Amino acid sequence: MAKLLTPLIEDCPATRQFKLLSHGFRHEVEPFSSKYEGAVKEDGKGQSISDTFVHKYPGKILDKSNGDVATDFYHRYKEDVKLMEFIGLNGFRFSISWTRILPYGKLSKGVNKEGVAFYNNLINELLSKGVQPFATIYHWDLPQALQDEYGGFLSPRIVDDFKDFAEVCFKEFGDRVKHWVTMNEPYIFIVNGYDSGALAPGRCSSWMNNDCPAGNSAIEPYIAAHFMLLCHAQTAKLYREKYKPHQKGQIGIVLVSHWFVPYSKSQADVKAAQRALDFMYGWFLKPLTYGDYPKVMRALVGKRLPKFTIEEATLLKGSYDFLGLNYYTSNYAANLRSVNTVNVSFSTDSQTNLTTERNGKFIGKPTGVSIFYVYPRGLKDLLVYTKQKYKNPTIYITENGIGDANITTIKQGTNDPQRVDFYRRHLLAVKQAITEGVDVKGFFAWSFLDNFEWGSGYLQKFGIVYVDRTHGLKRYPKKSALWFKKFLR
Repeated sequence: MAKLLTPLIEDCPATRQFKLLSHGFRHEVEPFSSKYEGAVKEDGKGQSISDTFVHKYPGKILDKSNGDVATDFYHRYKEDVKLMEFIGLNGFRFSISWTRILPYGKLSKGVNKEGVAFYNNLINELLSKGVQPFATIYHWDLPQALQDEYGGFLSPRIVDDFKDFAEVCFKEFGDRVKHWVTMNEPYIFIVNGYDSGALAPGRCSSWMNNDCPAGNSAIEPYIAAHFMLLCHAQTAKLYREKYKPHQKGQIGIVLVSHWFVPYSKSQADVKAAQRALDFMYGWFLKPLTYGDYPKVMRALVGKRLPKFTIEEATLLKGSYDFLGLNYYTSNYAANLRSVNTVNVSFSTDSQTNLTTERNGKFIGKPTGVSIFYVYPRGLKDLLVYTKQKYKNPTIYITENGIGDANITTIKQGTNDPQRVDFYRRHLLAVKQAITEGVDVKGFFAWSFLDNFEWGSGYLQKFGIVYVDRTHGLKRYPKKSALWFKKFLR
């Protein structure tokens, strides 16, 4: 396999540019039915909650679009892998669609041979071009059959079904896949799926008035998170005991976090920033490192926050070989003086007010995504914080990127100097973190292709390759792709 980079970046004083050592840039993409693959009803694939959601609630997608075709990666993966080779990428992070492997979610109901064949072909194609596969087992596409049968992640029954799915992946692909991710961004999946109802499975409290058929925003987010953590822990145990000894791979999890800057120097705002970080990042990373949730969550959430048994806590502690970290932006955090006691939800439990503006100035340059601002220092601070707070884990930056909006032509879409500047500055932030002793092994940019961006549909574009949706989904490398091509040499 390709040599992992240590250190990640070398400073070239003569040109003041930065390059990655050992071809260490690993560029990630999430090709599964709801974002990249398309082909949602082809070759035996079953229905996922994401497939169901975008058709049932098109009004929750800004352009009322869906992922039925997406980028058509399912049919075009060979040309896309060839394009990766052209750019010089040596790693590719992809997601395995649960319902393409197990159409009805359960191992007992059969394995879809066509789905297994697709991922085998993809993995082999990647390796033939010198691109290392970095596989994500779960990226928000729970089988609809399991949601209907027992409520998906709201039931402990999900743990065994998740583990069965993961084991099929280990058996079929583990001889070639050496980096496994159990879960991608459980925080985003849970907050949007069980607190606000903005994404599948679309559950929230009735008082939110957000077209949620059912749900409880004060309780369900914590239940779903609890069982997602146990799914991860059981799957990691299975891999480490049964497959890692002979497959020689690694298993981890991908978490997302903003960085939080105190709105003022007051102790109340300093504590608010820490609370915000604990509710977004520590919610998952503390159990994975120390076996329990952050103390502040125990204090503020109380009995609504589930408890781990002694056996579960032991299983969770140290249950990852590496940590994937997704970072996009930072916020100012201010203390909320009045506590909401009527309409209780996860989103109000942290008792913080998050904003991107202070004294008339934004925290960074605006982007095409209204809530994202360019703040590279936040990535460096988050990395150093992780080293100091969570036992200096091995880290991959598994997502980092910038979105464009209002792009209607190829000329507009391929001319992205802001994206070039964004990556240059964030790679420098990673270099600074490495200098301070953070163990970063690789960097994946989001995203390879412009794709279906959940609630934004196709209106926001994060790719370094433009996809022309008006002329047969033809691919055009952007200036950022050509910059990376030169950068990686």
